Amino acid sequence: MDSATHTRGRIGPRALLSVTAAGWAVHALALHRKLSIARRDPLTGLLRRDGYTARARQILARHGDSVLVGIVDLDHFKQINDGPGGHVAGDRVLAATAQRLTAWADSRGAVGRLGGDEFAFAVRVHPARREHRLAQLAALLAQPVEVEGDTLIEVAASIGAACPDTLGTRDLPQLQRAADAAMYAGKHTGRAVLAGPQHATVPSINGRRAGRPGTHTLGQAA
Repeated sequence: MDSATHTRGRIGPRALLSVTAAGWAVHALALHRKLSIARRDPLTGLLRRDGYTARARQILARHGDSVLVGIVDLDHFKQINDGPGGHVAGDRVLAATAQRLTAWADSRGAVGRLGGDEFAFAVRVHPARREHRLAQLAALLAQPVEVEGDTLIEVAASIGAACPDTLGTRDLPQLQRAADAAMYAGKHTGRAVLAGPQHATVPSINGRRAGRPGTHTLGQAA
């Protein structure tokens, strides 16, 4: 073999390092995509519980008292699943709810599906606009959902929210428990409920107990 052929056929250390680095970059990108998909709910495209929790904590750490943490639960969802449209209609309602929550929260917020028909959000909202923004959300989630052409399904959602400055904590689980208690305090009213200190002490798992006196219920937007 002559020297010219030998030179062309040999891969130097730098070239080999570049090839190896490129291979690892492709592998890392593929792994990142797999992890990203794993953190997303396949039906709604929302973050699953773990992914939502990580993102919500980042938002709380960065924006503190300007963050609104909330829980959303669809009312009478079993009736939709058991109705004429069956689970297809139920899935459509879940997907539509996810889209509306995402649009309302925008790209700077975090929205997750905790399971079933329960969702969570963490968004940056100026304290003076909390009531307005929650009323907007209540009105948005109350819009009928179109299923199979012209068929419309009436939907309703119960919403509870909590904020660090009111409860004196930036701990996500505590805020979510208070929001959950507030949500159940306003169940089936079509209105959002902003948690007060009394909701942080509801003696039940995940705050799932009827609200106590002193609930702050926000009027639904027209």
